[in-house]
Amino acid sequence: AFGPPLRTYTAQTDGEARVTQILKEKFPRAAAIKVVDISGGCGAMYEIHIESEEFKEKRTVQQHQMVNQALSEEIKAMHGLRIFTSVPKCRS
Repeated sequence: AFGPPLRTYTAQTDGEARVTQILKEKFPRAAAIKVVDISGGCGAMYEIHIESEEFKEKRTVQQHQMVNQALSEEIKAMHGLRIFTSVPKCRS
């Protein structure tokens, strides 16, 4: 018994799709957005990775505040959120 089978990440849960859509609207210049429900699919906890020019010259805490503001309504129904933000690397 190795516990429940791991979910494949090809199909997003409804919550992941909804959060991703909101972030795409709020961060139109994002180079990458990844939303993973880390509560096993019940929508209680999410891990969010966003790579966007909009974070340039902002401190990490400010970047996270931008994400929290964008998701202010959704966060009310969550137990927690892990946010990872970054600025796209320059491509030569």
